Amino acid sequence: MKQTRFHGRFEPQGRRCEAPGCLEQGEFRAPGNRGNGFDGPGDWRWFCLDHVRAFNAAYNFFEGMSAEEILAAQSPVAGWAGESRAFRPTAGIDEVPRWADYADPLDAIGARAAGVRSRAERAARMAMDGCFTPAEADALEVMGLGLETDLRGLRQRYSELVRRYHPDRNGGDRKFEVRLNRVVEAYQLLRKSRVFA
Repeated sequence: MKQTRFHGRFEPQGRRCEAPGCLEQGEFRAPGNRGNGFDGPGDWRWFCLDHVRAFNAAYNFFEGMSAEEILAAQSPVAGWAGESRAFRPTAGIDEVPRWADYADPLDAIGARAAGVRSRAERAARMAMDGCFTPAEADALEVMGLGLETDLRGLRQRYSELVRRYHPDRNGGDRKFEVRLNRVVEAYQLLRKSRVFA
């Protein structure tokens, strides 16, 4: 779809104006019934110049919204209420890579496969070496540590994760409390492991 430089006009490509009874080319787009969302870009409706002007004059962005939703949409900070991944307290660490993090879907698939492969390799090595129990392996996963870690590295990682997830470090927000409890349990299990004795 090629856009010309003037008035937001697009080459019609055989589209007719969607206004009832109009035989002109549909060269100007307007929002359709479905807006942009999780499933991708929304629908467009196509009109001639006269009918897109009429559509725009009658368009009401707030149609169907409650008074509270209208007030929230008009707020100067509208859209900033959500927390982007980069600015979360975890900064995206300890999370599975998301499709949106990659320009190429194959890179996303490769990153997910690498995570699965590294877990499988670790499980296989532990089964052969017999150094960690399956429960300790899960605890290492929670802590984000590898097999080659030592007691000092375990303590450093524990300290880092407690600082990251503690409510005092997150403005009193307790949303990471479950994750913090998992970290504490994992640390308690690992520090008593015979590997670190």
